[in-house]
Amino acid sequence: MSGTEPSGPVPRQLPADVRGFVNRLQDLARLDEIIDDSAAPGATIVVVGTAGVGKTSLAVHWAHRVRARFPDGQLYVNLHGYDPGPPITPHEVLERFLHALTVPVAAVPADLESRAALFRSLLSGRRMLVVLDNAATVGQVRPLLPGSSECLVLVTSRSSLSGLVARDGARRLSLRVLSEDEATELIQRITSGYRDQDDTAELAELARLCARLPLALRIAAERAINRPWTPLRDLITELRDESALWDALTADDDDESDAGRTVFAWSYRALTPEVSRMFRLLGLHPGAEFSLAAAAALAGRSPAKVRHVLDDLVGAHLLEQPQADRYQFHDLLRMYANDQARAEETAEDAFEAAHRVLSWYLHGALAARERLGGGALPWTPAPAEAEISPPAFPDRTAALTWYAQERENLVRAVRAADDLDISAVTWQLPAALYPIYAEHNHFGDWIETSTIALRVTRRLGDRAAEAEVLESLGKAHTQHFDRARGIELQSAALRLRRELDDPFGELKSANALGLARLRARELTAARDLFDRVTTLAGVLGEQYWLAVAANNTANVDLELESFERAQQLLTDALARFRRLGLRSGEGDALRGLSRTERELGRPAEAYEHIRAAVAIAREDENPAREAFWLLELGRAQVDLGQPSDALETFRRSATLQRQLGDRVREAEAWDATGTAYQAMGRAEEAVPFCRRAVSVFRELNETWLLALALEHLGAALADSGSAGEAAEGRRGALALFERFPDPRAQRHFDRLAAMLTS
Repeated sequence: MSGTEPSGPVPRQLPADVRGFVNRLQDLARLDEIIDDSAAPGATIVVVGTAGVGKTSLAVHWAHRVRARFPDGQLYVNLHGYDPGPPITPHEVLERFLHALTVPVAAVPADLESRAALFRSLLSGRRMLVVLDNAATVGQVRPLLPGSSECLVLVTSRSSLSGLVARDGARRLSLRVLSEDEATELIQRITSGYRDQDDTAELAELARLCARLPLALRIAAERAINRPWTPLRDLITELRDESALWDALTADDDDESDAGRTVFAWSYRALTPEVSRMFRLLGLHPGAEFSLAAAAALAGRSPAKVRHVLDDLVGAHLLEQPQADRYQFHDLLRMYANDQARAEETAEDAFEAAHRVLSWYLHGALAARERLGGGALPWTPAPAEAEISPPAFPDRTAALTWYAQERENLVRAVRAADDLDISAVTWQLPAALYPIYAEHNHFGDWIETSTIALRVTRRLGDRAAEAEVLESLGKAHTQHFDRARGIELQSAALRLRRELDDPFGELKSANALGLARLRARELTAARDLFDRVTTLAGVLGEQYWLAVAANNTANVDLELESFERAQQLLTDALARFRRLGLRSGEGDALRGLSRTERELGRPAEAYEHIRAAVAIAREDENPAREAFWLLELGRAQVDLGQPSDALETFRRSATLQRQLGDRVREAEAWDATGTAYQAMGRAEEAVPFCRRAVSVFRELNETWLLALALEHLGAALADSGSAGEAAEGRRGALALFERFPDPRAQRHFDRLAAMLTS
């Protein structure tokens, strides 16, 4: 079991190559020169230039030309450094990149520095191309640099990013506007076949009015195509008039920026009222990329009626269509659309449009939650806006696809709802997504959106909503290795629900807090909480929760070495789960019974129980359950005198845990592997596995598991002849076991103390 290594498909994230790319021959040659430089097989290149000058087009086109030189893949991200909304942070980008490199989301470190270090480690020795588009600052870029001479980083920015050049050795390519000849050729290439031969001098004049910016040139050329019988001089006159109007309205002396906005306005004013309104409403969407259905929600119309309007905008080069039914803005055009919405829509109409699309996202999340088995809602959702058609999903795959496509927009929707003071959407959207976040371990999204939601529920004084969000946020922190914060939030949720006299809510919170206390080995507190769950479930007649409470209470009894009582509870839980037809619950009860039989010295019976549990996990295609239950199967095999079989079982568990991103249980598999080698009399092979487990448990502050692993490491070191190190490990374990008051901890403490004093 080696370190984390990327596997699976090679990432190929480059956008499609630019159609009709012309000119820029000198710039392309300069880029070729940089990577042909034998002293710099890998490099950082910064392509800088004014807005609309064609930085992205050049970068993407050249990246496609050289991608064969980077066989290990290409990573791409639009950093949205100049969008109206907040840019994407390096923290977010690294999560995406690491996931593309097959690191499970749950295995992505929480802090930026650790994410960047892991990214550099994974790219070491690999030949990859990384394209960072639309960077605003050096701070956005620096954490994303691979640090490998074999990788090439291509950055585009309106800023000079001098820090990258001075400190990081980046090469800068300053992209100028097209020459007059190049600009004229671009217009001719686009309009070829649509218009009779236009006068070269007039084409040059049109290019000058567009400041020879490729984005403006393409929009102007499309306008000329749509009016093939209009003499070019008439179009030039119109554009001059538009330019004069813009000059009168603005004091901005940025000629290139003015030219771009002049062309946008000229093209925008030529749209029909229906199409121009759609354009400016799209400027209110919380993200730069959106679906046909989301656009329809903004407009309050059906997707069928909106599709042809979007086609008109794509045809006018005011909107891009990267794939079927999905659209995106150039950042300049998005800003322009947003400006037009503010100028031409009433505040009430703009708010209603934004409310419609945010409502659409909320009800899409609710539909996805239902299809993905997220459970009944304990709160009443805000009704869908009358003019929208909420998403509906025929199956689980469709719901997951929608969530994956809209994931970034869902976070932005929460921020937008907060900005607009649409309180119901602000807290209900994260609450709806809670089980989806939990299933996919999207901790960054989960914690950010739920933190916003918590602030809003408290401002509203809605204590029931606050309790719901506290429970969600508490689980997020607990699952993301911040158990102290998780317990704090779960305790607050439990107090609120007791004050609100909400027995079902109290039951859920008590169970969640009990699980956190159990993982922290606060056994008495966990037992009290599970007893409360049992009481409440009995009063409410909740058969499922009676089974859950029995199973969880038994897990506490196993740690307290009350094995007969645990066996009774697990037998009861098993029968209840089977009556309810809940196979996952049945499997977990069988896992508990297996451990009970092992502790009672009956490994054959234990083996039969856990073999049945693992079979359930595999039949249900549930890798999380299989990975966890394999740990028990391997331990039963060791007790049966089959340690070589156990090695393969633990290897399978560790592999699954790595894929799932559960670092704690992966480390448990390593520790268990060490004990299997010990049982085989191969102590020297046990040592590195025990060391690895110790390192992870120490890093994640898993005190109990660290104590066990140190004890196992001490035994392996002693058997391999390293008496001094063995004593050191045992002393470390002794100090940790002393912190716990339960009988099992005391037994470990007494045994180690005797070894160290003998």
